[in-house]
Amino acid sequence: MKAIDLSIDEEFRKRAVERCRELGIIIPTFSQQRNPETVPAEIRERVRGCGLWDVNPLNLFRITWKNDPESGEFGKVNYLVFPESITGVSARIVGLVGKYFPTGAHKVGAAFGCLVPRLVTGHFDPTSHRAVWPSTGNYCRGGAFDSKLLGCQAVAILPEEMSRERFEWLEEIGAEVIATPGCESNVKEIYDKCWEIRKTRPDCIIFNQFDEFGNHLWHYGVTGEAILEVYEDLRNEHDRLSGFISATGSAGTIGAGDRLKEKHPQLKIAAAEALQCPTLLWNGFGGHRIEGIGDKHVPWIHNVRNTDMIIAVDDEITISLLRLFNEDEGKERLRKEGVPEAFVEALPLLGISGICNLVASIKFAKYYELGARDTVFTILTDSSDLYRSRLRELREERGEYSADDAAKDYARCLQGLGIDYQRELGYYDRKAIHNLKYYTWVEQQGKSVEELNELWREEFWGELHTLLPELDRLIEEFNRDVNAQSV
Repeated sequence: MKAIDLSIDEEFRKRAVERCRELGIIIPTFSQQRNPETVPAEIRERVRGCGLWDVNPLNLFRITWKNDPESGEFGKVNYLVFPESITGVSARIVGLVGKYFPTGAHKVGAAFGCLVPRLVTGHFDPTSHRAVWPSTGNYCRGGAFDSKLLGCQAVAILPEEMSRERFEWLEEIGAEVIATPGCESNVKEIYDKCWEIRKTRPDCIIFNQFDEFGNHLWHYGVTGEAILEVYEDLRNEHDRLSGFISATGSAGTIGAGDRLKEKHPQLKIAAAEALQCPTLLWNGFGGHRIEGIGDKHVPWIHNVRNTDMIIAVDDEITISLLRLFNEDEGKERLRKEGVPEAFVEALPLLGISGICNLVASIKFAKYYELGARDTVFTILTDSSDLYRSRLRELREERGEYSADDAAKDYARCLQGLGIDYQRELGYYDRKAIHNLKYYTWVEQQGKSVEELNELWREEFWGELHTLLPELDRLIEEFNRDVNAQSV
């Protein structure tokens, strides 16, 4: 099985080269997104004069964890270290901040990892093909943005119950928008729409984040390295990198854990999901409100063999914390509980899925009784800026947020978190979850049993990771053919 097809279609590649030449597009390598300080000085200077959300091909270089929001230049990785007054544990919990990516969410990187390999090999023609981005929210936004920067037409598919901000932004950027029935949990309806498009619209190429290994590879090579860099900056002599926590969603982000385990074999990887739809925990189903983590199936690109724990998070906790972190009375309660003022003002950097990851990280630290020597990393995928309509809806539904509400939410949703709804995975627990892929991917989506078994082979993932240098070489060759500066 070819995880990523790196064979060359000369005709389509030639058209892609011509399109990029017309638009003056230079494509960054994965290495440059990991280490933007290696980008040529002339390009860095041009990027500095470009707004973070500008529809400008230069912003391809801003698909990195290292955008400095103050200067517009590149700097260190953006992250938050949560104080014990928030977490209630002495272990250090660190969240990488996704807000400072273009589009305000790190999914723009996952979309890049899916689109660019096909573009530079000629398996996607930007002059005749449309890029279809099936998603439960931020991925289709990232895909629409990347498409616009690369001169491609985008089709965004997402559930109709997602936040209004997502639909409005997609319409503004000029994407074709298709709303499918249901909420965050209705992933099958998205897949059904993809099959309809495959049969009726031959000009459409589908970039399904749930089975595109470029998604995993981008996080392995870029997000994983960003975490390692932050850890080296923070660690003391006897510290341990003890955990990496990620809501599964498409299972792209959790792929960063593969890189972390290579460097720190003692680390445990925990997959978080909504308690209202406990697919991994209990083979369960349902609907939930943690926007950004689709479910009711196991993503094809989830390296389940490398997952050590499942943590289910009650979506009511995430909604309550969204209010605690953003409403005036909530901020006042946090100040009274000793949360530093600067950190109170930083909490809107957490969107709903980031709050879910924080809650899961606290539960993880409590389960393993981690102490001051232990560091746990997680991802703050997006910020509360993308959920202002949700906050308005909550006020209309539940009334104004009071001091009593804040006191209860702080006590219940932070300090009162326990070790319930968590499961450590043994070898056959992992294999049982892996085997669940059969029902979605073999029965419904046309994969073979042989391909499924290949994903259980440990060496498959190591072989996948070796493709990063080859991808960078193909990008560099593509740029040279465009007659852009070699990057």
